[in-house]
Amino acid sequence: MRKCCLILWAVWIIQFAMAIDSPKQEIRGVWLTTIFGLDWPHKPAITEEAREVQKRDLCNILDKLQKAHFNMVFFQVRMRGDVNYKSKVEPVSNITSGKYEEMPGYDPLAFAIEECHKRGMECHAWFITFPVGSAKSVKTQGNWSVVKRHPNLCKLYNGEWFLNPGLSETSDYILSLVKEVVNNYDIDGVHFDWIRYPGSANKFPDRILYKKSGTKLSLADWRRENINKIVYRIYDWVKSVKPYVVVSSAPLGKYSRIPSVPNAGWTGYETVYQDAENWIRAGKQDMVVPMMYYLHNNFFPFVDNWVENSNGRLIVPGLGAYRMANGEGNWTLNDITDQIDYSRYYGGAGCAFFRCSNVVDNIKGLYDELANNYYKYPALLPPLKWLDNSAPKAPEEILVERINGALKLSWKKPKEEKQTLTYTVYYSKSDSLDYALSKNILVTNTRDTTLYFPLISDTEQEFTFSVSASTRFHIESKPSRETYYYYSKYIK
Repeated sequence: MRKCCLILWAVWIIQFAMAIDSPKQEIRGVWLTTIFGLDWPHKPAITEEAREVQKRDLCNILDKLQKAHFNMVFFQVRMRGDVNYKSKVEPVSNITSGKYEEMPGYDPLAFAIEECHKRGMECHAWFITFPVGSAKSVKTQGNWSVVKRHPNLCKLYNGEWFLNPGLSETSDYILSLVKEVVNNYDIDGVHFDWIRYPGSANKFPDRILYKKSGTKLSLADWRRENINKIVYRIYDWVKSVKPYVVVSSAPLGKYSRIPSVPNAGWTGYETVYQDAENWIRAGKQDMVVPMMYYLHNNFFPFVDNWVENSNGRLIVPGLGAYRMANGEGNWTLNDITDQIDYSRYYGGAGCAFFRCSNVVDNIKGLYDELANNYYKYPALLPPLKWLDNSAPKAPEEILVERINGALKLSWKKPKEEKQTLTYTVYYSKSDSLDYALSKNILVTNTRDTTLYFPLISDTEQEFTFSVSASTRFHIESKPSRETYYYYSKYIK
């Protein structure tokens, strides 16, 4: 009890100190859930008007995230054996068009990527890995269902159908889905949820397959190795094609029973045969976003455990914003902000929130607290140095033009650079710039080379501007030469 109180006291102090200056580099993510239309879409698009409403609704969500300086969206592209993109492997979900295998008049994934990039946010394709639906949903999908098309790959367990991780053909099947997305879309990452055995996994019906395998491993280790092989294979293939695409997963928040919490209850390693620390040690993950939907001693020690075993990869605690709802736990706002503070202080690379609606709907003031305090200023994405540590050339200095009530800022991409770059614009209302402070970031992760800076007042003001370029590995160049601009209502 004394140790718990000390931890909470330390967190309170951190909250007071850290709320003032937010980190310059930090992941700020949300899981945008499409299954059942939980976050989006709210209605299927069965008419042209409905289609435009559907697209506008997504843009409104992304606008709110942009305003609060979020920089990463995990967009759910695979739900339960159905998808939200053009696929030759699985049926398009009925959630967007009202009918399976029918597009809603546009490509939801392509649209989400484009709109995220417009707003300086990355879009990561979020896959539900092994579950393929309840008996009812499989029946609704009919002949399109993976259970109908590939019955040899599927197992019925507790009324739900699952791909069988013990079959090599399952690995082929999952990889075929990944290949479609990575090859055909300008995605920033692939993200895997439910990459584990189901609950009460010890009863999963695969013992015959285990005996046939001839392995000397125990049943538990064999199951872990089945998933390990799939994770390794996906990672290696993605890096061979587009090395900048971030490969990540959302394992259970409690990896294993640790000495400080010996009675941890439901854990990834022991309960569902999910050896996520193995993936990190082997360098087969770029980022891990553990689902840490717990409080106090079920949260803080496990953050430490993930960070201590990170192998230099990004650890981004997933926070249970949904637990703030009355029917889900009735957490307080401070329960969430304490977790942000702790994660920042103890080595987390940022945080992600489940679900998106719980954030943008401002449950218990969460959105306001993030927009006005914790995420008041933009943040760069942390560098992926283990993939590529080469910095691009700096852009040319910013050209400033006065146009009506705004300053038009423009710059040029370095001539030597052929790769896709994003830009960070720094500014200050003085004749000098401190590049270490997040409050001096005007915008980041933009692909444009033009920016309009509104002038709020006609009073005389001085500004200093500079711009840097970043690769898709988030490696930042040196800043450009600084541009000093003195604004006066009257041209002198």
